[in-house]
Amino acid sequence: MLIQQIFTEKIAHSSYILAGDKNCAIIDPRRDIDIYLDITRDMGIKITHILETHLHADFISGHMDLAKRTGAPIYTPEKANCDFEHVSLSEGDSIEIEDIRIDIIETPGHTPEHISYIITDIIRGKEPVAVFCGDTMFVGDVGRPDLFPGRAEELASKLYDTLHEKLLNLPEFCEIYPTHGAGSLCGRAMASKRSSTIGYERKYNYALLIDDKTEFIDSLTNDMPSAPDHFSRCTEINRKGPELLKKLHIPEALNNDAFRNIMRDAVVLDVRSFESFGGQHIPDSYNIDINSNFPTYAGWLIPPEKNIILVSDNYTQAFEACQQLHRVGLDKVEGYLEGGMYGWVTEGFTAKHVPQISAPELNDRMHKGEKTTIVDVREKSEYEEFHIEGAVNIPVHELRERYTELDPDAETVLICGSGQRSGMGCSLLLQHGFRKVMNAAGGMTGYAAAGFGHECPMCVLPWAPFGNR
Repeated sequence: MLIQQIFTEKIAHSSYILAGDKNCAIIDPRRDIDIYLDITRDMGIKITHILETHLHADFISGHMDLAKRTGAPIYTPEKANCDFEHVSLSEGDSIEIEDIRIDIIETPGHTPEHISYIITDIIRGKEPVAVFCGDTMFVGDVGRPDLFPGRAEELASKLYDTLHEKLLNLPEFCEIYPTHGAGSLCGRAMASKRSSTIGYERKYNYALLIDDKTEFIDSLTNDMPSAPDHFSRCTEINRKGPELLKKLHIPEALNNDAFRNIMRDAVVLDVRSFESFGGQHIPDSYNIDINSNFPTYAGWLIPPEKNIILVSDNYTQAFEACQQLHRVGLDKVEGYLEGGMYGWVTEGFTAKHVPQISAPELNDRMHKGEKTTIVDVREKSEYEEFHIEGAVNIPVHELRERYTELDPDAETVLICGSGQRSGMGCSLLLQHGFRKVMNAAGGMTGYAAAGFGHECPMCVLPWAPFGNR
């Protein structure tokens, strides 16, 4: 028996190949599936099963594309009520792949329909060796139960029972393989390690150390991180069955005139760095830096019903952005600006800019008493850890509505951990008529490095949900 993990950066998603000598299952596949086909081809094995633990909220699954390419059946939780052709699974069912037995248990809590796959290597022993637990248990954390409006306490209660009455009854040496690692918003405090054991998590996982059920429920239903908009959309797309990637429109290179014609009825998404966007950008465009947690913020900020046209540094960057947009269900990517911003401004078309100010410049403004509104667009937990005195905290996704709390005529400086989220925020405020917007390049990381405050732990961890973002 062989287990191979495939980790997808930015969405912090782990999928798996569970293989025997000749056949294998793919567990919780990502949407762009070529990686599984390439690996199994090199291994000389056939994909015979596609297993889903639950209806994923934060990414679009590749089960439809994988089934189309391989002919393998899709196995899903019975309670998911999926619309596409599939094999329904519930408590007590089992699957065999050569000498591997896969027992199914229902593990609700993160979602109502969630199941887990318990793996026994029959040749080596009768006890379970591994469990693919989806988003029920993570390394150092458990799945958040608050994604379904009005059901958070109910699902937290079910999650407690799932953990203590089912998963923790597995052998201490049983390996756990979750669907996410640190950086995902499907939990609150995942560790950077991507697999663990039941025994280790029992001893060191903060949520499993909460014995009192009421306290457990309270812990997981208060002060949770914000859930991006696309979480609810992705769940339903995965239930119905995502559109096959080969049927999606292939983004085309657009010259300036074609781009101008399309942009009247489309979203212009600038995926260049926040510094480049600050230099020159097309008016009313969104800026989501491709180097940031791009798919998450695109799913959060971009209207899903709109066509999307991209501004990028080159074709490769546009292709990468398109692939990541597809991972969160933003499929209406029409094209990209062929000549980039250089071609745009050299033809004399209108462009705007956002001044980028350094930490010392910001500090000088504050000490000189200049009338400046500082908006900290990090999450509340980051803001509370360390912030500039007098700064207003409005997380970047909330600026879409809460911009009304700010004066559009005031000089406004946005700050985050590095400049990326604040760059997004600047693009949002400019769309609403703000005229004096500046971005604090380097963010709180630069502010601390310049000696103006202590280091923000959340800003400097590359694997944290908003680390270096």
